[in-house]
Amino acid sequence: MPPLSPLPSTEDTPADGGRPPGRPRRWPFALVVIALLAQMAVAMITTAVEQTPTIDEPVYLGTAVVYLEQHSVRYNTEHPPLGKLIIAAGLAPAAPHLDPAFAGDQTQLGRHVLYESGNDPGRLLLLARLPMIVLTLLFGVVVFAFARDLAGPVGGSVALALYAFSPDLIAHGSLATLDVPVAGFLLTSVWLLWRARRRPALYLPLAGLALGAAVATKMIALAAVPVLVLLAVLSVWHARRPRDPRIARVLGAGVAAAAGMALIAVAVVWASYLAVDPRMRWATPQGLPAAQGVRALVDRLPFPAPYRAGIHVQFGFENELWDGFLFGRHYVGSLWYYLPAALLVKTPLGTLALWLAGVIVMVSVPRLRPAALYVLVPAAVLMAAAMTGNRDLGVRYALFIPMFLAVAAAGVVALHRRWATVAAAVLVVFVAVSSLRTFPYYLPYSNEAFGGPANTHLLLSDSNVDWGQDLGRLANRLRQQYPGERIWLVYKGSGLPSYYGIDAADPLTAPSDQVRGLLVVSDSAIVKADDHLHALIDGSTPVDEVGHSITIFHRP
Repeated sequence: MPPLSPLPSTEDTPADGGRPPGRPRRWPFALVVIALLAQMAVAMITTAVEQTPTIDEPVYLGTAVVYLEQHSVRYNTEHPPLGKLIIAAGLAPAAPHLDPAFAGDQTQLGRHVLYESGNDPGRLLLLARLPMIVLTLLFGVVVFAFARDLAGPVGGSVALALYAFSPDLIAHGSLATLDVPVAGFLLTSVWLLWRARRRPALYLPLAGLALGAAVATKMIALAAVPVLVLLAVLSVWHARRPRDPRIARVLGAGVAAAAGMALIAVAVVWASYLAVDPRMRWATPQGLPAAQGVRALVDRLPFPAPYRAGIHVQFGFENELWDGFLFGRHYVGSLWYYLPAALLVKTPLGTLALWLAGVIVMVSVPRLRPAALYVLVPAAVLMAAAMTGNRDLGVRYALFIPMFLAVAAAGVVALHRRWATVAAAVLVVFVAVSSLRTFPYYLPYSNEAFGGPANTHLLLSDSNVDWGQDLGRLANRLRQQYPGERIWLVYKGSGLPSYYGIDAADPLTAPSDQVRGLLVVSDSAIVKADDHLHALIDGSTPVDEVGHSITIFHRP
């Protein structure tokens, strides 16, 4: 079994500078990496071009424009600035227009920037999405490098294949949202901590930068901070203990190094706010939710005031009652098993098998067991934090799972058994076929055991299926196949139907006997319909669907 160290030993390098005996050539694996990331890039760019705004994107896009034009952090307080600064970097060349007198809320801001300010919505949306696509591809390189450090280049290729063909990562990596960046920055920090076991002075500061980037992107990253701090201590212990028998001194050095890493992370958070507004102008919003008991400790965190205010806003969200939908059941509240169940539906079957096998191997094989602390423990802690949340709105809250467990799956190859490598290759092919079959409808993907994308809306809702992404496709379908029909529309999303040429009335405000013609309903609205909408649907006949997220009914 190959060594677990991330860096090759200089003793393995021949004097003539040639390839060490038994070491595989690098160029074939470089081609594999390029090919996998290229297909992922094509899938994400195609998706980004074809999809209209999802529900959250206009808020982030509008906030990014405010960052560019007004240098203010007053919008979208519940999320730190870094992810939106990345979006702003994509928008900057377009110089989007924003009315300086605009004074609405963040939802109105997004619509104003996209549809009411003379900007080109399609161009702005694509420019906002492109930086996230590039970032998602770079995180794929991290997945390959991390898995290669654990299981060699073959293991790295298996891990990258699972990552690059993941329908969820393709779907959300092509959007101007924050879920992929926060997961990717956390994975990058953990990989650098693993490498710090050899060279802590080099890799721990870099791990602090990546951790800070995660915390400065989305607040769920705070759940991983204690684990990563402990891993920093462990990495220093592993690096220094063989050379220094003084336990107290080595432990002290580890604690000091971990504290330094944490300080760098805090500095990154401050830098993200100062990048928006160097003068740090901030007025605490009225009606900010209070924090009681242990939650009140957030006011002592060493972060800027708007960051702490954002945590209060998140607490307010958690105090609300949200509704969910799982396996055909509409419910109010949250289910602790929602995310595992949703991941079971939305993950390719081959990926599930390799995840399970990789976890078993990583825990049971002694030489891989140290890596389990770095790969599996942070993923488990983040999953536990996500499962305790009060919003059952989609697997996007757990996108760190396909990233971390792709690395764990490389452990199957580390067994150095031909049958294991062949089995991994066969499962990767199954994953690729399942992923390619859903192109370009990645957001509503579900695996074959649950009937594929066409049936996902019967099992899940919201960002698992229908996030408002198919308004443009709906406009094309209505124009091409239903010209002249009377349209009644219940659309769950942030796009503006009239901009795309959809002239529709709201059936929820009209008497049932007046609703005649085409009744078009977002699938997420169907599963959460009130009595009036239910009656309209029951009296209609389904005749078409768009993108596996919108159903078209005919109502005589």
